[in-house]
Amino acid sequence: MTRRPHVLAAALTIGIVGALTGCGSGSASAGQSAGGDATGKKIRIGTTFDKPGLGLKQGTTMSGFDVDVATYVAKKLGSNPADIEWVQTLSAQRETLIATGQVDLIVATYSITDKRKDHVSFAGPYFVAGQSLLVRSDDAAITGLGALDGKKLCTVKGSTSAQLVKEKVPGVNLQESAAAVDCVTSLVAKKVDAVTTDDAILAGFAAQAPFKGRVKLVGPAFSTESYGIGLKKGDTDLCTQVTAALTAMIADGTWQKAVAKNFGPAGYQPGAGNPPTPAACS
Repeated sequence: MTRRPHVLAAALTIGIVGALTGCGSGSASAGQSAGGDATGKKIRIGTTFDKPGLGLKQGTTMSGFDVDVATYVAKKLGSNPADIEWVQTLSAQRETLIATGQVDLIVATYSITDKRKDHVSFAGPYFVAGQSLLVRSDDAAITGLGALDGKKLCTVKGSTSAQLVKEKVPGVNLQESAAAVDCVTSLVAKKVDAVTTDDAILAGFAAQAPFKGRVKLVGPAFSTESYGIGLKKGDTDLCTQVTAALTAMIADGTWQKAVAKNFGPAGYQPGAGNPPTPAACS
């Protein structure tokens, strides 16, 4: 029996969309789109689920600066917010998630380092943070990095924060947790003396109801952390598309609005280097 033209066209369309949504990750297939909003093309993005102000999951709702950046980039790549599959991403798992194709992009306070560039490619930076310290509000003894000798300091396993503190303060009693919220909880419970990670992350926790008024940031930042979007090593095409999206976000004012929305309640102002200029992909 001869098929009607419109029936055949519909069948072809379903087949094409199915092929696109079923693609693997980590390449231009995650970003190329001919139809914009109409494609409904899925994209898997790794981010944190436990960092208020950056990447936080409450029920089915995602919020934070990293989430806003990721959502903007996904839109530019042809995916609507409903098309995003959010994948919880711990610091120590990021390279593995990208290498094994479990995510297309990682937007998770992912500092760009030469060591990490051996395993993944980065688009960005999209934000410049600095490593700092969080202590209890009634602690007047710890005022900066130099006061940590012999103290119990908590940080996230696999983060650049842990590596830097080991180098700068050999006498610190470093304890590593899987998630930043565990460190802050231990601090309030007096199990550790301080927490270290990026100032933007610490500010997010300091503004949250369980910790507000009980903890404070101290000392100047003692590092520069340039956040990038991680993707499959060598995928220059996808990197270029993501970089263009980040550049547009900064230029059209959306970046500044996201900063004000997510960091304003904590009274945190981004430091030098913001907004950054995303580097060219290589």
